[in-house]
Amino acid sequence: MCDQYLIVYDIIWAFSFNQDIQQQLRSSSAFITKLAHLNKKSDNKQMRKIIHGIIWNLDTNHQVRRTTEITDGKIFDFMISYSHQEKTLCKQLYQELAKAGYRVCIDLHQIHENVMDAMVQAIDRSHTIIICMSEHYRKSNFCRAEAHYAFQRQRKIVPVLLQQHYKPDGWLLFLIGQLLYVNFTKYEFALAMNMLLKEVKSTNITKTNVAVVRPKENSEFIPTIQSTALNDASTQSNLPENILDWTQTHVHDWCIGHNLSQMSRLLTDCDGRTLVYLCRHLKRDESQQCMRSLQEDSIRRIGETLSLIELSCLQSLIDQEKRTTRLKLFPRPTKNCDKSDS
Repeated sequence: MCDQYLIVYDIIWAFSFNQDIQQQLRSSSAFITKLAHLNKKSDNKQMRKIIHGIIWNLDTNHQVRRTTEITDGKIFDFMISYSHQEKTLCKQLYQELAKAGYRVCIDLHQIHENVMDAMVQAIDRSHTIIICMSEHYRKSNFCRAEAHYAFQRQRKIVPVLLQQHYKPDGWLLFLIGQLLYVNFTKYEFALAMNMLLKEVKSTNITKTNVAVVRPKENSEFIPTIQSTALNDASTQSNLPENILDWTQTHVHDWCIGHNLSQMSRLLTDCDGRTLVYLCRHLKRDESQQCMRSLQEDSIRRIGETLSLIELSCLQSLIDQEKRTTRLKLFPRPTKNCDKSDS
């Protein structure tokens, strides 16, 4: 199929983010040989980019890469990670940050022979990544590859939303699930920019002399990571009074609002009713079996050991919600009394 339909390589690239599939691909010597051949012989620029991406995912060496010491002084305060479709607005972001005195890395013209190597250098040289979220960004395998690398490098991330009516989903939601974001579709650009600058200042990043960086055409820079939650309270949904009416989005926002970052990622597919049933299982079922199952789910779904502190907070908060709304979530069945039987 690869020989007949070149798009299959792009599909394989998407699949290769899965660790089980990575192992299967590595075990195929014929496939690895074909990749090596195309990497050297292909004249198609887009094909080489895809091949580089697949090889990157299958290479385990970069996963243990040590922090690179940059000695030439080219350290950036921010890297703007974006999809080419949002290039115009991202250029405005760059200009405003530069005016504010920050050193910003942005790639508007992809001129590098090996885009993965260029990505590594950009992330290694940047303190914080501004991720410009959109549907195009989420669909990009290159963005996803950068996101995984940035996660490994433990870079700070500041998400901004650039596409109206889009809500982060898929791998993008997984990576930024614990973070709030500045919504550039809800506010005028100047106001949203002020919100972003205010948040940026709170990260205590020291400004350096502004420097223009060679851009890159189809750059879809990525991000990820640990801290820098943005203070856009408008992203918190108005929760229905009845917990049983909560959607998956309500559950996610509720977890974020209570600083349950791990739970927000672990319970991505849960609505309010599922939360209530989970709490019921934790209280009534075999505790050891239930905890073992939760631990397995946590490791399988988000690659982390379950936090008992967050789980305890989750149970306590659910109980509060139930008391607040005075719900009889699991009423006892009542008997129908037939007078003729009495």
